[in-house]
Amino acid sequence: MYRSAATLNRVRALAPLAARATMRASRILTSRAARPMAMRHLSTTRPSLNTSDMAEVEEPREVMEYDVVIVGGGPAGLSAAIRLKQQAAAEDKEVNVVLIEKGGELGAHTMSGACIETGPLEELFPDWKERGAPLNQPALEDHMRFLTEKHVFPLPHPPTMSNAGNYIVSLSNVVKWLGEQAEELGVDVFPATAAKEVIYGEDGSVQGIVTNDAGVDKQFKPKDTFTPGIELRGKVTLFAEGCHGSLTKGLIRKLKLRDEGKFQTYGIGIKEVWEVDPAKHNAGEVTHTMGYPLDYRTYGGGLVYHMEDNKVAVGLVVGLDYQNPYLSPYKEFQRLKAHPFVTNLLKGGRVISYGARALVEGGLQSLPKLYFPGGALIGDTAGFLNMPKIKGTHNAMKSGILAADEAYKAIVTEGRGEDGAAVELQSYEEAFKNSSIYKELYEARNVRPSFDTALGIWGGMMWSGLDTMFLKGRVPFTFQHKHPDHAMLKPAAHFKPIDYPKPDNEITFDILTSVSRTGTNHAENQPVHLRLKDPQVEIAHNLPVFDGPEQRFCPAGVYEYVDDEANPGKKRFQINSQNCIHCKTCDIKDPSQNINWTVPEGGDGPQYVDT
Repeated sequence: MYRSAATLNRVRALAPLAARATMRASRILTSRAARPMAMRHLSTTRPSLNTSDMAEVEEPREVMEYDVVIVGGGPAGLSAAIRLKQQAAAEDKEVNVVLIEKGGELGAHTMSGACIETGPLEELFPDWKERGAPLNQPALEDHMRFLTEKHVFPLPHPPTMSNAGNYIVSLSNVVKWLGEQAEELGVDVFPATAAKEVIYGEDGSVQGIVTNDAGVDKQFKPKDTFTPGIELRGKVTLFAEGCHGSLTKGLIRKLKLRDEGKFQTYGIGIKEVWEVDPAKHNAGEVTHTMGYPLDYRTYGGGLVYHMEDNKVAVGLVVGLDYQNPYLSPYKEFQRLKAHPFVTNLLKGGRVISYGARALVEGGLQSLPKLYFPGGALIGDTAGFLNMPKIKGTHNAMKSGILAADEAYKAIVTEGRGEDGAAVELQSYEEAFKNSSIYKELYEARNVRPSFDTALGIWGGMMWSGLDTMFLKGRVPFTFQHKHPDHAMLKPAAHFKPIDYPKPDNEITFDILTSVSRTGTNHAENQPVHLRLKDPQVEIAHNLPVFDGPEQRFCPAGVYEYVDDEANPGKKRFQINSQNCIHCKTCDIKDPSQNINWTVPEGGDGPQYVDT
């Protein structure tokens, strides 16, 4: 593979970073293989302090200059990187692109349904089949079902959810394949590398990012293995961090990219991949469910996708605007699996993997401004998921393509950024408004907020049917999301605790058994990446008012209220950061907005398989 001298010099200079990434990925895979599936080690750490309490490490940082820096190795980031290199190759030009990914390897932190549209993939690689892209199982049947506690009823299938021409895939495997294509084109891809902070210029423009320091202990002091992070500076920085990105959330606040009174709304998706009895497997069947186990005030639904090789993806999405603090999305998922409709399919099978992640649901009216001096937002970090379709991968990839086209034109064709002036991709936002992404989000804009009325799921279903089948968004109004998700939680005094059944360890499982299937690992002696702005808030407010919702909304057993040995009769708040699977639900749903999800050392976190 040919690379220019400039690119080779960059690769040589980043060799320590690449070696660190390889070691961490190896450590994760080794530890996963050695860990027994039915057991889970708990790291019992007390709440970490605000970042202002950290001991800063004064070390010189290496600075690397690129044309484009991409933060996040998911579908959006990789599509942007690939497109940039394709454009340069077509014109025999040079554009230097670096992409960093916090997962130990590409795809390690990727989880989705996933039933994907192939349009943007075909834009990048018309010959994707010949190249061996892991899209092997076409979607052949669509079903919509309404569940009660014991029964199942067919529903009319919304046209927006038709999967004709789509493929049921493991998105983590698709991402790995995209990464291979990006590297072949000359993109400098560095997994196990987390972005710690944004670099701002004196004029307020974004000039790149700083990667996380390695070898820092729990007191934020350097260990013998300390390696300072690297400054990756670019004429354009594209943020593709996925849902509620750790840097993006601060970027949106600092640069005021979302209008006051406009809110994003989120869901949590929980999923298992099973290998089932071949006699029960129906390759290509796609089923979505509504109703049970969720009550009529809680938005969400289930999915059952029959993949290739007798594998089935089973999942539940729960809107994070739910009100009842006793609701546990994880235990609701267990109840879904215990329904006869799902149990009959899974009985006699085995679980391959488990995972969870937050997803953006707000739609068009929740989008922030997409560009700013020095960069842009792409993919789920901007919020392009089409909730009525339950699809976002195609839009994420398309947004990466659009941003790459505009970045290439600005940097290479027009030569902007050579004088140090900030490159603004205003044309990217214009391209978005003329794209297929905007068209489908506009048509679907009123569906998700229609469920947030006194009629709950019933009102939402009626409006959604009318809008998706007939109106198709052609109405002179747009429903708004009135409140952020954390503000929707009501005091525990308004509700009774939910009596969830105990797991049977055949179809349903306790939370730590599920976490053991994620391959999650975090180095023990490092700063806790789940940081509290005020270490007293959970005990002083969340516990007495909401009965400690953190221990229920987290799908990985990270948060607990335990007896305080130093104060008999009282509780203390415990963070089991070792268990974190990076779903970011805590950062979104904490009613006090006291939890700040930050990146751990690069390479830490889950090691998902077939998700």
